[in-house]
Amino acid sequence: MFYTYLRGLVVFLLWVVNGNAHYHHEDKILDNSDNYILVAPHRTFWDPVYMAFAARPKKFIFMAKKELFTNRLFAWWIKMCGAFPIDRNNPSPDAIRYPVNMLKKSNRSLLMFPSGSRHSNEVKGGVAVIAKMAKVKIMPAAYQGPMTIKGLLAGQRVDMTFGNPIDVSDIKRMNDEGINEVASRIQAEFDRLDKELTAFQPGKVRNSFTYLYRLPLGFILFFVLLLTMLFSYLASFIWDPDKHRH
Repeated sequence: MFYTYLRGLVVFLLWVVNGNAHYHHEDKILDNSDNYILVAPHRTFWDPVYMAFAARPKKFIFMAKKELFTNRLFAWWIKMCGAFPIDRNNPSPDAIRYPVNMLKKSNRSLLMFPSGSRHSNEVKGGVAVIAKMAKVKIMPAAYQGPMTIKGLLAGQRVDMTFGNPIDVSDIKRMNDEGINEVASRIQAEFDRLDKELTAFQPGKVRNSFTYLYRLPLGFILFFVLLLTMLFSYLASFIWDPDKHRH
């Protein structure tokens, strides 16, 4: 329930700040009854929000670097939304085991960025191993739009598109050759989606007058955010998501 609430709240915040996002090929997203791994190149702090919103009502778990869990309030938020910490320098077996178990035994899919960070374009092998072990497909997506808060505030166009699901069941072994084959398929789809989105970018900057009807909603949202933060901080002392995430 909190996942759905916070997802809607953040999407509403993005709408107040930037305006409507543009989604393409949502019909390619796999059925809600199927689990899958939703992947995209990681470009901003907010692209996972657009991805998760477009795939609703499907809920996700998220891989997140352990450094994001240092702030009590933010850590509680992302844990409640299904995030689990990963040590990128020294990953434990649970980095594979936990998402595989969730994909097999729960109704949640996995949202992850194969490059691992916003500063890398290299598709790493974890997604291939998880997909093979969990026997699920990989759902590629791509974001193009503002990369900075300034661009978001300026109303730069946001586009989110989805590609063709990638089936890895034909790959017998996830050795170096198999992992490289999956990475090649994912990267080819990313390249195709980026080329498709380029036709929409940079797009027209939103007319400043549109803020006149969004500004009052912004004040309401501000107070809702304050109440949510207060509730979340207090709740973090009562409810430990780590004890219930399994």
